[in-house]
Amino acid sequence: MRTLILNGFHRGDSRWQQAAAILSGELKNRGWPYEEIRLCEMDIANCAGCFGCWTKTPGVCLVDDAGREVASRFAGSDLVVFFSPVTFGGYSSELKKALDRLMPLISPFFKKIQGEVHHRRRYDRYPALIAIGMTEGDGEEQKRIFRKLLQRNVINLHHPKNADGFIAEGEDPILVREKIRGWLQEVAQ
Repeated sequence: MRTLILNGFHRGDSRWQQAAAILSGELKNRGWPYEEIRLCEMDIANCAGCFGCWTKTPGVCLVDDAGREVASRFAGSDLVVFFSPVTFGGYSSELKKALDRLMPLISPFFKKIQGEVHHRRRYDRYPALIAIGMTEGDGEEQKRIFRKLLQRNVINLHHPKNADGFIAEGEDPILVREKIRGWLQEVAQ
């Protein structure tokens, strides 16, 4: 299962390193090739909201920067992992910026999904998704918001399978490994 890890931690934030090492180790153990993109190291412009990716160059953003590369790698993956600190219940600004640039991967046309109006698929296949949010303490309300946001993204980006969970800052590595194994198992079935 070709895996793309979108690491949304900001430059200078090292809290993610231990969990990322455990995640990559588990992917290696499964024989799944993976690539980790540290979004803070890429030059990705904000989405201009111009809709050119739907009308002028269907499926391709008009902005020619690393955002195109992320979208291409996303579309070519079997599994995508969002790895981000939970920020006010959402993704980090680095991950949010990259996700906004995935808009070319969906159609500008709509259909009803689960009784709601959403974008149609542009492609036949979309990757499975795991979202890992790193938290400071309990923050149950932030976790609830994060999960709600994720479920909206799952519908809009047509992920066939998904899993999500949280890692607390400083959490026992044995527990982190068990959580990651569980999330990988959920999307592998």
